[in-house]
Amino acid sequence: MSPASSAWSNSLNTLSNPPPELSAGFRATLARIAGDGCLLTDPADCWPYGYDNSRRHARPQAVVFATNEAQLAALVRLCCESDVPLIARGRGTGTTGATVPDRGGIVLSFERMDQILRIAPGDRLAVVQPGVLNAQLQQAAGAAGFFWPPDPTSAATCTIGGNLAYNSAGPRAVKYGTPRDNTLGLRAIDGHGDTFRTGVLTTKGVVGYDLTRLIIGSEGTLALITEATLKLTPLPETSRTLRAVYADIHAAAHAVSAIMAQPVTPCALEFMDGAALATVRHYAGLDLPDGAGALLMIEVDGPSAGIDEALSAVMAAARNAGLIELRRAETAAEVAALWKTRKALSPALRHIAPKKINEDVVVPVSRMGEFIDGLARLSDESGIRIVNFGHAGNGNIHVNLLIDPDDPQEVARAASCLDAVFALVLRLDGTLSGEHGVGLEKRDFVAREIDPVALRLMREIKDRFDPAGILNPGKGLPEG
Repeated sequence: MSPASSAWSNSLNTLSNPPPELSAGFRATLARIAGDGCLLTDPADCWPYGYDNSRRHARPQAVVFATNEAQLAALVRLCCESDVPLIARGRGTGTTGATVPDRGGIVLSFERMDQILRIAPGDRLAVVQPGVLNAQLQQAAGAAGFFWPPDPTSAATCTIGGNLAYNSAGPRAVKYGTPRDNTLGLRAIDGHGDTFRTGVLTTKGVVGYDLTRLIIGSEGTLALITEATLKLTPLPETSRTLRAVYADIHAAAHAVSAIMAQPVTPCALEFMDGAALATVRHYAGLDLPDGAGALLMIEVDGPSAGIDEALSAVMAAARNAGLIELRRAETAAEVAALWKTRKALSPALRHIAPKKINEDVVVPVSRMGEFIDGLARLSDESGIRIVNFGHAGNGNIHVNLLIDPDDPQEVARAASCLDAVFALVLRLDGTLSGEHGVGLEKRDFVAREIDPVALRLMREIKDRFDPAGILNPGKGLPEG
């Protein structure tokens, strides 16, 4: 069975071989460490903490609600001594099974560690606990005239800890970067149960190795983040919005390359391919010109004094022989109308295929047209409908395979198609995940992208941080 077939078939299953029950002694110590009201052991209570936004589910043997570093350090030491897996969890919005306790163990929920400890406008930073919601931070920072650049689609419900665990970014990454670019330092606990600090409180600092960036994106396999010092950015004075419609994806891709090659970097550069446009046109009846084969949504922000000149530069770069329509929003209502096309896509896809396969990959911007063409060929060959959209400015494409998971033949074709999609990504010098992470869904493909020496070094790093292998075991890296 191919990795894709295995991943897809497993993604529909719950844990089939439950681990041994926790001993009475372990349970008693666990209850003491967790504290009053911070432990769940009843299977019915634990059940909701065994999933994320993938199709995977496995019931944990217990759930502990994180409250402070001393509690967490003691919990890690207990799990280390007893060889019990410990899986950190935010709000379960991830899509790769990274927070699913597929080997049993303890799910550590950070939802109650949700305090914004400090907003420091003079130093352009915020200090927060990992359970703070992204939207909660944006509101608090906004009141001080700032924002934290990472803005995933799930900002209203995802936590800062989850954003850091996956290095989840969103549309603004094209200009402002990912969590790795916008985090100054961390407090964390390793697999020994030792608390440590990484990074700095300044925007410059080169002392020691960069453990901050190493831990970000590691999906809870190296350490438990207990506090994050985040770099804030002043809110822009104003912004402008454009919608550009092209005859085909190649014209749109050429426009993206041209836009990214000139000095003004958009704060958002989103795209939808022809299949996506056909979907929203059919289900939402939106105003799109005839012949629309691809669409770009473009936002430019900055000082009011130069915004029109910046917009003109981007508009000039967006114009090419394949451009059908270039519309500029003049009012808030027009901005909403232009974004309506993009926002109508997700509901339309959920209507067509509620259990679609949604993969997040990245290819070089210059090869985006070639990638979309390759996906069209795979769609024809497999009979699987593929719809694509995403963050064009950095080549981050969300590839959606619309399937019926109750049709075994279609599931088999989709598995083969997905395997070919990943092969195509790597052939075009891309990467298998841009912001959704690896977890369980892509773990078995990682060795195709990372060379053996680098993979060995990564496993050795994991062993040093987590010698007992209790921190989210089996996630992120294929087992050696």
